[in-house]
Amino acid sequence: MRWGRSADRLHRAALLLAVSAVVLGGLGFAALTWWVLWLGFGARADPPNQVDLTKIALSVTAGVGGAVALVVAYRRQRDQERGRFAELFGAAARQLGDPDPAIRLAGVYAMAGVADEFSAPSRRQQCVDVLCGYLRLPYDPDSGANHLVSRSETVDEAGTKVERTYQHRQNDREVRSAVVRVLAQHLRRYSEVSWSGCDIDLTGAVFENVNFEAVEFGGRRTTFTGAKFLGDSDFRRVRFTGAHLTFRDAAFEGGEAKFVDAEFHAARTTFDGAKFSTAATSFADARFLGARTTFDGTAFSGAHASFQAAHFGGDLISFEHATFDGAHLRFDNAEFTGRRIVFAAARFFTATTDFGRTRFGTAGRIRSRGTHEIDFVAAELHGTVSFADAAFAGRAATFVGADFFGDISFLGTRFSSGATDFDRPKAWVGVRFDWDDNPSRKPVTVTPDPWPPTPAPTT
Repeated sequence: MRWGRSADRLHRAALLLAVSAVVLGGLGFAALTWWVLWLGFGARADPPNQVDLTKIALSVTAGVGGAVALVVAYRRQRDQERGRFAELFGAAARQLGDPDPAIRLAGVYAMAGVADEFSAPSRRQQCVDVLCGYLRLPYDPDSGANHLVSRSETVDEAGTKVERTYQHRQNDREVRSAVVRVLAQHLRRYSEVSWSGCDIDLTGAVFENVNFEAVEFGGRRTTFTGAKFLGDSDFRRVRFTGAHLTFRDAAFEGGEAKFVDAEFHAARTTFDGAKFSTAATSFADARFLGARTTFDGTAFSGAHASFQAAHFGGDLISFEHATFDGAHLRFDNAEFTGRRIVFAAARFFTATTDFGRTRFGTAGRIRSRGTHEIDFVAAELHGTVSFADAAFAGRAATFVGADFFGDISFLGTRFSSGATDFDRPKAWVGVRFDWDDNPSRKPVTVTPDPWPPTPAPTT
């Protein structure tokens, strides 16, 4: 009750302040008009009589009264709208929390309807937060289609039998699928009502065969930190246009992870620590155009991983400590134009790794700073690795301390960077260059001299 009285007092005080501001503003405007006519334009008039003064007073009073009425009507309408939002939002939220899956399913669409009806960014964001929050709730895929509302088990604790009862959200898989479908439909660019400007926080959410094809995540933050993707994950032609995007520590398991033709415009795109253990992972034709794109510590252990014809721009592109451990890895025809390109300590353990016709770096121009650094320091290149017909440009490229062991081809590779250093490799086995038969043909910018490099002593 005390809180209710305080809220009423604040409401009345705000209304009084708004009315006072309108009255003072109206009087000020009338005075300004009189001053402009009297002094600015040289208007002159006979001294007003009592009738004239009465007319002026009534006109001013009517104008101010009309403005006050408009303010009161506007505030009343706004309060009614707030009350209606609170009522509809609360009803939808209660449905989402109901034990009955049919009622929860209805709650999903009710909450979406509230978000569509109330276009104010804060209110729409509130509805989206609730839907995303539902996906963040604990979920066991193995029991996603169960018809039980609870289960009991007996455990032995310090020699005492203890019975525990666990509550389940009955048939939750269908409800969660509905939430994902609703989000995807409203994030697609052709949606009648777009939610693309909302922040999306799906930290730790569990997805099963998710389809976000052709959606646009345009909120300031889009977060999939620690999310788990089971089955197929479809992000084809998706656009990330907000400020921050993160898939940090996300896990992709089974099926395929498809980011084909995706566009990453976020100022910072992070896949650090993510794990791709899908049958196939594809970023083919994807475009990474933000300032920072990092796959640091990311693990690709599926059979196939592809960045074929992908484009990487920005200040930093980093695959530092990334691990590629499957059957086939493709970076062929990819283009790296960033200022810093980092594969330091990356491990290429796939049976075949293809960097054929890949372009690493750009030379500096008048309007472009070019690439400063291409870093493969301490990278491990095993198996069949091809840099055939690739190109290295920019200020410097370094493979110092890298581990070359397998069938590794630099045949047809163009080294136009200011300096390219292969000094002190950990191992130098099976590496082929165009000048192997005649080291004098080696470009002067490629070191060390004499050639070939001598492996660093091991301890």
